[in-house]
Amino acid sequence: MAAEHSSPAAAQAGASPARRAWRRFRSNRLGLWSLVLFAVLVLVSLGAELVSNDRPLLVRYDGQWYFPLVRDYPETTFGGDFATPADYLDPFVRQRITEGGNWALYTLNPYGPDTLNYFSREPNPSPPSRENWLGTDDRGRDMLAQLIYGFRVSVLFGLALTAVGVVLGVAAGAVQGFFGGKTDLAFQRFIEIWGSMPELYLLIIFSAVFAPSIALLLVLLSLFGWMGLSDYVRAEFLRNRQLDYVKAARALGVKNGQIIWRHILPNSMTPVVTFLPFRMGAAILALTSLDFLGLGVPPGTPSLGELLSQGKNNIDAWWISLSTFAVLVTTLLLLTFMGDALRDALDPRKQ
Repeated sequence: MAAEHSSPAAAQAGASPARRAWRRFRSNRLGLWSLVLFAVLVLVSLGAELVSNDRPLLVRYDGQWYFPLVRDYPETTFGGDFATPADYLDPFVRQRITEGGNWALYTLNPYGPDTLNYFSREPNPSPPSRENWLGTDDRGRDMLAQLIYGFRVSVLFGLALTAVGVVLGVAAGAVQGFFGGKTDLAFQRFIEIWGSMPELYLLIIFSAVFAPSIALLLVLLSLFGWMGLSDYVRAEFLRNRQLDYVKAARALGVKNGQIIWRHILPNSMTPVVTFLPFRMGAAILALTSLDFLGLGVPPGTPSLGELLSQGKNNIDAWWISLSTFAVLVTTLLLLTFMGDALRDALDPRKQ
C-alpha cells in the first residue's frame, strides 16, 4: 500500500493556533525582518559598554592583565605621574599601554556616553570625522555613543511602560467586561473623568516639585497609559462571557477568578498582543517628546529627545538632527511593521 502523504493544507489545519499564527507572521517578510533588525538593535544597545566605551575591554601591560571595564586603575599603574583614574584616550596613556609588548583591546567606538573629546581638532559641535564617525554634540560628546545609549534608555523605558500599561489595562478591562452592570458603569465613568485630566500639566507640576527621574516619568505616564488597552480587553470579555464554555464553567461551580484567568483571558489576548508594538512605539515617542521639552530624564542621561533639542538649537550642525531623526524614525517604523504583521498573524479569518 502506498504511503499516504498529508497535504500542506492538512498540515496547516492540524497545527496549533500558535504555530499557525507564527507561520502567518513569517510569511510577512517586512514584519519578520523588522523583528530581526529590531532585536539586533536592542541586543547591541544592551551590550553598549562592549561596543562604545572610552575604556579598553582588556589591557596587557608589563606582563599583567588589566580589566578597565570593570575596575578603575590609576594613571600610575601605566607609568603616569598622577594617582587619578587613567584616561585611556590620553595619547600618553594610549602609547604606554600599546608600545613594546603591551597591547589593549578597545571597543569598536572608543567613546562612552559622557566622554568629551578634548582632542578634537574642530570646535563643538564638530562634524563627522575619522575620530567621531557621526560627529559630536554641542558639549563635545560623541554622537554615535549618545545614540546607542539613548536608544537603550528609550527601549527599556518603552518596555517598562508597556508592561505596566498591559497589567493595569488587562486588569481593568477584565473586571469591567466580566462583571458588567454597575461595575462596568462605575469604571467607565471613572475612566472618562481620569482621562480628561491634563496629563502634560501634571507632568510640568511634578517636574517642578520633584527631581527629574525615569522612575517619576514611568509612574506618571503609567497612570494614564492603561486606558486605551482596557477598552479592547473589556470588549473581548463582554463578548466571551456570553459563550457556552463560560456558562458551562459557571454551572460547574468554577470561581470567577479561575474563569477569568484560565478561560476568558487566554481567549482575549489577541488585541493585547497586537497592541504591544504600537504601545511601545507610543511610549518611546512620549519619552522623546518630554525630553525635547526638558521634562524627561535627568540631565546628563543619554536621550534622543535631548539630542533633537540640540539639533533645533544648532541648525548648522545638521548631523545632530539627521542622525537622531534617523534612529527615531527607524525605530518607530520597525515597531509599526511588526505590529501590522502581528495583527495579520493573529487574525482568525486568515489561514
